Amino acid sequence: MEDLSLTLTLLLCAAAFLAGFVDAIAGGGGLITVPALLLAGFAPVEALGTNKLQGLFGSGSATVAYARKGHVDLRAQLPSAVLSAAGAALGALLATIVPGDVFRAVLPFLLVAIALYFALKPNMGDIDRARRLSPFLFGLIVVPLIGLYDGVFGPGAGSFFMLAFVGLAGYGLLKATAHTKLLNFASNLGAFAVFTVVGVISWKIGLMMGVAQFLGAQAGSRLAMKIGARIIKPLLVITCVALAAKLIADPANPVRVWLGI
Repeated sequence: MEDLSLTLTLLLCAAAFLAGFVDAIAGGGGLITVPALLLAGFAPVEALGTNKLQGLFGSGSATVAYARKGHVDLRAQLPSAVLSAAGAALGALLATIVPGDVFRAVLPFLLVAIALYFALKPNMGDIDRARRLSPFLFGLIVVPLIGLYDGVFGPGAGSFFMLAFVGLAGYGLLKATAHTKLLNFASNLGAFAVFTVVGVISWKIGLMMGVAQFLGAQAGSRLAMKIGARIIKPLLVITCVALAAKLIADPANPVRVWLGI
């Protein structure tokens, strides 16, 4: 689907800018862009593929911004990035056989739990704490699992990375955000490669939205580095709750079907 009106194209680019801004700080940019693409008339699989294309610009932009300020060592994190990409590529391949209803039913409750964790946990700031899992096990087990989830389903992957970095790796919020963007970029790249082979990407609108997302991510990452935990923590909580609400509100969500809503 390439032929869109100028107004609709501008609205999609505005959504991409906002998504890039939010995603660079707290994740959850797909909460904005995927529904926007669906409302614009894209088929679900085309919306997911196009979202991965434009999402590369946002996560890549934020990663470079954080790396330039020394918040993430790209070379040291390269093995984890490769595992994240590999997990996402496998997830994208599995997406056609894994029942999405399982994720749609469970994810809202997981996101609310993550929101409560960050909202209620005291003394959560930008200072690193004691890690609960060695870097080797974290990279070998946790990273590819979240990457796999990102490829299979996607929404909330950034929040899961944030939770893992804070809860298991002991990172402060700003450092966790910076590393999340790198691994999110890698998982986007892995899933994007599979969607490219399948041929479900709308390149024209995806590239235009990508430019807007790049600019939004630059603005969001700079604000996060300037303010730190004061902006990251509340925006992360809001994003998780909003994503959970959006998933529950979806008429196709099996929870609504089970409850007869």
